[in-house]
Amino acid sequence: MKPSPEIRRRLNAFGKLADDELGLTETALVLARAERPGIDPAVYERHLEKLTDDVAAYAGKDAGSPKGGLEMRVEALQQVIARRAGYGGSDDAYEDAECANLMRVIDRREGLPTLLGIIYIHVARALGWEIHGLDFPPRFLVRLEFAGARCILDPFDGGKVMEPFDLRDIYKAVSGPQVEIQPRHTEAMSNRAIILRSRRNAKVLHLRSENLEGALDVVETLLMLAPVEPALWREAGILNARLDRVPDAVAALEQYLETAGADASRFRTSILLQELRGRLN
Repeated sequence: MKPSPEIRRRLNAFGKLADDELGLTETALVLARAERPGIDPAVYERHLEKLTDDVAAYAGKDAGSPKGGLEMRVEALQQVIARRAGYGGSDDAYEDAECANLMRVIDRREGLPTLLGIIYIHVARALGWEIHGLDFPPRFLVRLEFAGARCILDPFDGGKVMEPFDLRDIYKAVSGPQVEIQPRHTEAMSNRAIILRSRRNAKVLHLRSENLEGALDVVETLLMLAPVEPALWREAGILNARLDRVPDAVAALEQYLETAGADASRFRTSILLQELRGRLN
């Protein structure tokens, strides 16, 4: 579904913001509204405020303790978000497009790791706690930090604390026993990068069902938010080419080459662009 003119205006305005100015939850709710026109986001905003108030009440003054503050913050997030509110993930979430929509995730208390992580991040940041989303390849995680200590949580698994061996196990299960975790796998993500990752599965589901129009809608919507993201321009070019929209494909791939560095896809993209230009003549 293509966003309404109002949503497009907001997304284009978000696309001009610096990463640290982009509101994570605000953007996720605007994207959710694009798929659920007419739904009032205030209901969901109030729910997130209630979660925040409940976590604050649970943690109390102990959240500021230099010794046990981090543990109390972790416990408060787990108890309120996962146990009381019932947020968590399941394998079925990866096959359900609604699990990539923040409004539906709140309705159902179930979603993809990135959307669940956004809820944890929203609550923690609203309380002034330091928290980051991690670009862990198998599953989006969050890292809570306080008083020189840090703790990695898995929102998909009830906010479970992830020890180093847990990270290795989940990574090797996906990538093979011969690989090892690299420092880049636990790097903090920007808000914009989190949003892009949150929509990845929606695009994959469209492609799996051969719905190229749906996949292109996802990519073009994300380009409003990230107009200088080379990978999105390349995806837009390839999808337009598969839909036989040659002029649009050429324009997108030209934009990709203008913004991309010397990555592995550049040469192949140049060859494709030459072929498409030949079809225009």
